[in-house]
Amino acid sequence: MPERRPVSAFLAEATVSTEIAELRPDYRALLVVAQGLTPGTSDEVSDALLSRAEAAATARLAANTVEELPHVAAWRDAYRAFGAKPQRTRNSLEALTRRAPSGLPRVNRLTDVYNAISVLHQLPIGGEDLDRYVGSPRLLRATGTEPFDTTADGADVIDHAEPREVVWCDDLGVTCRRWNWRQGRRTALGEDTTDAVFILDALEPMTEDALRAAATDLTDHLRRLGPDVHVTDRLLHASAPRPTDPPELS
Repeated sequence: MPERRPVSAFLAEATVSTEIAELRPDYRALLVVAQGLTPGTSDEVSDALLSRAEAAATARLAANTVEELPHVAAWRDAYRAFGAKPQRTRNSLEALTRRAPSGLPRVNRLTDVYNAISVLHQLPIGGEDLDRYVGSPRLLRATGTEPFDTTADGADVIDHAEPREVVWCDDLGVTCRRWNWRQGRRTALGEDTTDAVFILDALEPMTEDALRAAATDLTDHLRRLGPDVHVTDRLLHASAPRPTDPPELS
């Protein structure tokens, strides 16, 4: 397991490439680190939260198609901008929203919480095990050589991002392909995860207040997963990859 770095350094060195600013200057990423979590399987509380998300998605889809939902539409446009076909590789928000009326997966307490918050607040969220990171998160356009630890036909494989694809990386390779399409196995949350980082992705028309509200909701639910959960965050703008650290969430 990689040597633990201070969370302050982990967040301070997270970056969004200037190429992302050129692609989508409205992009923001809110990184939320939660430490002191008690891992576990899905429970009644996470099940109830997922049920709320399923009901909310069902109500939204009674009035609009998935493609017409404002935040889904924004991400479909972003995917087209870097050459991805959103009908083939759906962003995580769209994939969860489509699935919600027939039932969201019950995976583990951490994954259940962030999937539910993603659907409820209508933004993509990724969750990663902090102890499995090497270096800090970087959002960039791939060269095509970055390794991606995944599975294919039930076997473990090392894949690679396509050239110019938008990816999240650390020092060892890709942690999430196509911005927020598929996360790698190496840094995935598990039932032994005690410290995690969550990446909340936002594009217009989502406001910064709405992004913060989603983070607060996420944090409130994470705090029940341990007697002394400590949460720190940092907001990154596409137009300013290294902003001043904001205060911790309280």
